[in-house]
Amino acid sequence: MATSTVRQKEDTTAQPKPWRDFGLGIAKSAGGTILAITMLTSSVVAGGLVGLAISFRNLPDVRVLKNYVPTETSYIYDVKGKILDSLHGEHNREVVKLHKISPELKRAVLAIEDSHFYLHEGINPTSVGRAMLVNWRSGAVVEGGSTVTMQLVKNLFLSRDRTVSRKLAEAVLAIRVEQIFTKDQILEMYLNSIYWGHNSYGVETAAQSYFNKSADELTLGEASMMAGLIQAPEDYSPYIDYQETKRRQTLVLNRMKDIGWITVEEAEAAKKEPLKVTGQATAWKTSELPYITEAVIGELENRFGEDALLKGGMRIQTTVDYNFQKMAEEKVAEAHRRLRARGLYADQVALVAVDSRTHYVKALVGGVNYKESQFNRAIQSLRQPGSSFKPFVYYTAFASGKYTPYSVVDDSPVKYRDGSAYYEPQNYGGSFSGPISIHAALVQSRNVPAVKIGQAIGLDQVIEICRTLGIASPLDPVISLPLGSKGITPMEMAGAYATFASNGWHSEPTIIVRVTDSSGNVILDNTPKPRLVLDPWATASLTNVLKGVINGGTAPAANIGRPAAGKTGTTSDERDVWFVGYVPQMSAAVWIGNDNYRPLGAGVTGGGYAAPIWRDFMREALKNEPVAQFPAPSKFPRP
Repeated sequence: MATSTVRQKEDTTAQPKPWRDFGLGIAKSAGGTILAITMLTSSVVAGGLVGLAISFRNLPDVRVLKNYVPTETSYIYDVKGKILDSLHGEHNREVVKLHKISPELKRAVLAIEDSHFYLHEGINPTSVGRAMLVNWRSGAVVEGGSTVTMQLVKNLFLSRDRTVSRKLAEAVLAIRVEQIFTKDQILEMYLNSIYWGHNSYGVETAAQSYFNKSADELTLGEASMMAGLIQAPEDYSPYIDYQETKRRQTLVLNRMKDIGWITVEEAEAAKKEPLKVTGQATAWKTSELPYITEAVIGELENRFGEDALLKGGMRIQTTVDYNFQKMAEEKVAEAHRRLRARGLYADQVALVAVDSRTHYVKALVGGVNYKESQFNRAIQSLRQPGSSFKPFVYYTAFASGKYTPYSVVDDSPVKYRDGSAYYEPQNYGGSFSGPISIHAALVQSRNVPAVKIGQAIGLDQVIEICRTLGIASPLDPVISLPLGSKGITPMEMAGAYATFASNGWHSEPTIIVRVTDSSGNVILDNTPKPRLVLDPWATASLTNVLKGVINGGTAPAANIGRPAAGKTGTTSDERDVWFVGYVPQMSAAVWIGNDNYRPLGAGVTGGGYAAPIWRDFMREALKNEPVAQFPAPSKFPRP
């Protein structure tokens, strides 16, 4: 596939009125009274959902739709030379303005997908009402009633689970999109982004792939065929079942005729028009590892800028092995199925593994199923790490020279002034232990000692250590910071823990080994350049404590039968659960949560749910790695 993104730029060129462009509109075919009722009902329903949106404040920001970037031909390989993807730019996903798309295609798509598109405000009350009735009768979500706008947000942001909560989120996001973008902009994004089959993403690529012509040259017959593909592109493909393709085309043409957008004569002529499709789809195959290839594109854009990447010709060797990454994706998918079987409704699981010797990314899984949701949570989602943040606090304490793992802290009630209010940290379960060693406090994941130590050593010092470890996400010195109250990506957590695993040696985490031009000239070399950035004694002491988390602490389910260290993380509202752990050769972070920040449920913990996923992954990942020992703190002088 051409892993690509599309950047939408506002077209200031005057556009024709939508229904002047598309011919006879709903107002003419249905009558002014129905139009008025439809618009009034749409406004009422939309207004109600705007109120509902208050409870969905944490849904993805739809304004990111403005930041899609097209790519041109470059080649991405795994670490052993297997081709993973080809980035084609305009040859695979060329973004075209709405007025550069055949009016016949726009009419055909809207006729079969959303004939009231220019009348509603993101949702179609008629379709929603019908879907609600069908769902009520069936006792389950079996019909969606989705508009084009809802389809757009679903494809880009949400899972495809047929649940009421997902449909509500879809509706809320659709209304947000309609508030930010014009109808023409939404239709333009939709036509440029949807999948048309055989790795054709976007209308221009599809037109070129099927008919070897531009989207503005499509005839009514060709346009109606393409519109019929959208619901199931491969099933209706002319390369797979030509008779089914013609059946779908006829359905589209009849719909256009019935609503008055074409005449009977035009419909019959289009049905008889021969479909001169190309001998085979010309688009390249889909990415072998889409989470990897998209992360590669992101890193290259950061290093070289968008224009340099779009010139093409790059040969990009990644740090991942194809089989290893596929294993990681399978482990995440299996884990998600087990979570559902246990009754835990969690939308997503993300996993990142980093080689601690090189800081090369070995696996990066941004979600349960890329085809259902392209949002890469491993590198894009800022989620609260909970208690898995505490090791940064305790390392800072050890490195200060004022504390050892056996220093005592009082686990007792405490109150801090936080602006005009007071903040009183609580332990999980609400109990207090009194005087307790740092070792025991960390192994048992006591919250109050972590907050007290954070105040004693200074939260600015903790943040400085996080920056040294490669955590770039915003961190503020709030009192609750030691309890992981600020969002961090799974990638940042795995990279930081990899430095603990290497006993303080750090390289910049990367997913790219090297990049050359088409002639083999090296333009980027990411050979590791490790630096000792942490105190060896403090790091070894921290690791020694974190071994206890697995051996008798909060994560016995992470035991892999060899020396390992790690930390559980569970936010107070159970919206995020983590386990981040490591052996000398590798670190890995596992996160579980919901995209809409819905709580996972009372009693859900990182030790009970994320740790087993980490264990299963690490056992498979390390099966060909020798058992290695962590260095003892006694080998290093104290700071």
